[in-house]
Amino acid sequence: MRRLGIALSVAVLASSALAGEIPRAERRSGYEFMSRETRAMQDDDTANPALLWVLEGEALWSRKVGAAGRACADCHADARTSMKGVATRHPAFDPTRGRPVNLEQRINACRTERQQAPPLAAESRDLLALAAYVARQSRGLPIEPAVDDRTRPFLDSGRATFERRQGQLNLACSQCHDDQWGRRLAGNVVPQAHPTGYPLYRLEWQGLGSLQRRLRNCLVGIRAEPYEYGAPEMVDLELYLMWRARGMTMDAPAVRP
Repeated sequence: MRRLGIALSVAVLASSALAGEIPRAERRSGYEFMSRETRAMQDDDTANPALLWVLEGEALWSRKVGAAGRACADCHADARTSMKGVATRHPAFDPTRGRPVNLEQRINACRTERQQAPPLAAESRDLLALAAYVARQSRGLPIEPAVDDRTRPFLDSGRATFERRQGQLNLACSQCHDDQWGRRLAGNVVPQAHPTGYPLYRLEWQGLGSLQRRLRNCLVGIRAEPYEYGAPEMVDLELYLMWRARGMTMDAPAVRP
């Protein structure tokens, strides 16, 4: 961790001027920064380990749970039709909560309100499997989060978090992912932080994980106190990152180093 902190500081200080937000024409998915072998793993559904979670999610979709004895399919029928494009629009505003919710929160809201079942724990295999199955139905579609008068304050909040220096290293997300993308940090290329593939299988984790897990990893890396899963700051940051990636193609569930 100490070496990572030093490397991060050097990478940031190497630039004498801030580059600012990446122009839309220059945006690149993390897929484009991967090795040929890792791209091949993602492209082949028989080799992509994230598809194991997708298959589990498909089974969970039709399983009746809770006091209501309902399955997701009982309300939403065939996910290949009803869930197409859903992941591209989350986080989305929830009128009952008065704020945006992400895909995992939406799934849990359906469980507690419609199925009368306990919510699934953050990063649990079942929640990741359902999220991966739903997100899989949006593969190849453009990311288009809805931004209007209701969501704009939360988008602005997420932008502020992205640009705010945090932690003992006093670094902001933007200093790496806007200003230093394409450079190398500890042997790896710094990506632009576009969330096109979540939930995704990360080789470092040897498992599937959500965008919030990755964000928490980054916060720990700059020696900042990570927000809790589902915290408003995390959802707002997700919303900003999705807006920042608007128009880019969703490739969930992806593979990343």
